[in-house]
Amino acid sequence: MSSLASSVASSSQWISRASLLTTPSKFPNFQSCSPPPPPPSCCFSCSRLVCRAESNSQSVGSDPKFVLHEALESSGIDTSHAREAREGFCAQIRKLSDIERETSITINRCVDLGKTALYIAAEDDSLVSHSSVPLPVDAFIERLDDLSVGYCSQYNSSYRSSPEKFLESLERYLYGMKGFRRTHSKNQEEPRALYLHSVLTHRSGSIAMLSLIYSEVLKMLRLWGLVNFDVEIFFPHDLHSLPRGYNKQKSKDSDQPHIITSQMLLVEILRNLKNAFWPFQHDHTRSLFLWAAHAANCIDRSNIGEESGFQIASAKAAQHRLERGVWTSVRFGDMRRALSSMYYMQLLLS
Repeated sequence: MSSLASSVASSSQWISRASLLTTPSKFPNFQSCSPPPPPPSCCFSCSRLVCRAESNSQSVGSDPKFVLHEALESSGIDTSHAREAREGFCAQIRKLSDIERETSITINRCVDLGKTALYIAAEDDSLVSHSSVPLPVDAFIERLDDLSVGYCSQYNSSYRSSPEKFLESLERYLYGMKGFRRTHSKNQEEPRALYLHSVLTHRSGSIAMLSLIYSEVLKMLRLWGLVNFDVEIFFPHDLHSLPRGYNKQKSKDSDQPHIITSQMLLVEILRNLKNAFWPFQHDHTRSLFLWAAHAANCIDRSNIGEESGFQIASAKAAQHRLERGVWTSVRFGDMRRALSSMYYMQLLLS
């Protein structure tokens, strides 16, 4: 755990749907789902150290995107469903051109953002549940499409009289009739609010998930000819507001910071997952990586004079759990899902 923490501390049904972290815009072209060999300080070196903790003689596989799976398999865990989900994610993000990365989620056409988010959920579900049955991605895609179909049964031609009336009716449908709501501010990192399949089931989710659902419904309605104006989604940065649509022709300069692109949305989803499951979160005055570094100091006793007995015990307990192949506990996060989100981020931004 000492090496792990130190390493991490230094890094980071009508029309086919197929027809269809705020992040800077300066990213290289996406050439391959498998990223190039990372520098020593990035998250892949963290995983190599985890593998070494499992078996000193085990070498890391040649495909970096499956390092976590290989580490888990060395403990006797079947990751076949998790691998399939990651391949599905990679197949989607291969479609992200430079232009598509900077395209608003309301007009993105190349990448199925709903399916991409469900692949992330499917991998984590497999890693946690060890189920012999994978998460039914296609079934949840149908549920997402059913939202658009359901709106059509409530649609009134009078809504076409103005974009504002149309968007008001859509939001009454999503937030009123269907009951989608934002997770309460104190529970922003509640796990089930961070996965699309859970949000579709429980109707409570993060702002990123609600924005994704709103955009997917809008895209289907546009394909069916019900949206004949340029619509944008306002992505709020506070802890309480809901995503709202607006007529882009009437937008203001102040709306620009609230437009979210396809890449920004995926980064936000992954960042939320990393923050929710990162094991070292006890001191909120420090970053997640700095807390991991302090945990390492506790273990090797190089800075023991400045640490409390509770901190030392916590760090040693975390080290002991990892050495025994236990990747999670109630109070100390879930290293599997934290690392998984970091790998996804690396694949997305490479």
